[in-house]
Amino acid sequence: MPEKPPRQNPVKPSAEGLAAAAGAFARKGPPPLHLWNPPFCGDIDMEIRRDGTWFYLGTPIGRAPLVRLFASILRREGDNYFLVTPVEKVGIRVQDAPFIAVDAEARGEGAAQDLTFTTNVGDTVTADPEHPIRCPRDAASGEPTPYVMVRAGLEARIDRKTFYRLVELARPARHEGADWVGLWSGGCFFPLIPAAELP
Repeated sequence: MPEKPPRQNPVKPSAEGLAAAAGAFARKGPPPLHLWNPPFCGDIDMEIRRDGTWFYLGTPIGRAPLVRLFASILRREGDNYFLVTPVEKVGIRVQDAPFIAVDAEARGEGAAQDLTFTTNVGDTVTADPEHPIRCPRDAASGEPTPYVMVRAGLEARIDRKTFYRLVELARPARHEGADWVGLWSGGCFFPLIPAAELP
């Protein structure tokens, strides 16, 4: 895991300060995170749990608009996650993926199908070459654990009810020399389960 740079700002960062800075940009559209390169100001006690709940100082953040605001300034660098504003960058913890895909809409059929996902923080994304679906196996249970790329290295884990609906749309196809069952979207085939594992 890449080491985080030493803290350069003596002022202790806070969720309130981050929210105020992010809020100034929220009214102007998506913040241009790729243009911001502020100094690293240390870690704050904020965590995104596996179920998508955001915690600050051990307490769930119950205000959905505030969670969406923080999500809009979330950036991934390697295996680390940061909240970034024009003047500061702070580290937070993410247990699994930062977002949860809570719904999906299918349009078209077969290779012409598009799958558009909605996340728990209100993002929508259509799976395609830049927003792939991947389906590794859970290390503990061996069960498929699907994800879809939302933006800039930030993934959403596809929740169970949505995944079951997607499985009904899955079709067999030859992929990289093997037979798979998977999903078409954005002109791409995304493998889910080896065909040999199906009954």
